[in-house]
Amino acid sequence: MTRPRIRVAAYVIRNRAVPEVLVFDHIGMPETGTQVPAGGVKTGEELEVAVLREVAEETGLRAATVVRQIAVGNKPHPDTGEPRRTTFFFLQTSTETPDAWDHHVHGDGDDAGLTFACRFLPLPLRQSVADDQDAWLGHLDPRWATVTGDSR
Repeated sequence: MTRPRIRVAAYVIRNRAVPEVLVFDHIGMPETGTQVPAGGVKTGEELEVAVLREVAEETGLRAATVVRQIAVGNKPHPDTGEPRRTTFFFLQTSTETPDAWDHHVHGDGDDAGLTFACRFLPLPLRQSVADDQDAWLGHLDPRWATVTGDSR
C-alpha cells in the first residue's frame, strides 16, 4: 500500500464584526478554484511549523498564530488519486490584517513564481472552496459550516 503524502491546511480566522477566513485564488488559473493555505510537510518538520510555513509561503502572512489542531482527513488527490493525509489547523490573525492583497510566491517549491489573490471571506462561506478544504470549518464552530457543504 502506498504511504499517504502528509499535508497541512490552515483556517486562518480574523475576528471582526463576523468571523472571516483567509482564502486565495491563483491569478490567471481560475480552474484551480478558491483555496485555503495548504501544502506538504517536509521530512522531519513538525506539523505546526509546516502550517505556519505554508501560510507564509502562499499568502505572505507572517502574523498568524496556531490555536489548535482541528482534524485529520484522509482523502486522495483529486487528479492523481494518490493518498493524502491532511491535518487541519485553526489559526488566528489580527483584525488589522488587510482585507485583500496579492502575494507573489518566491522560493523553489511547486508554487514558486505564481501570484495568489488573497482575501478574507465571512463565515459561514456561501460556497465550498476547492477540494472540499472547508469541510472541517464546522468543527471550529457549528455556525461556520459551509452553507452549501456538509458538516463532517
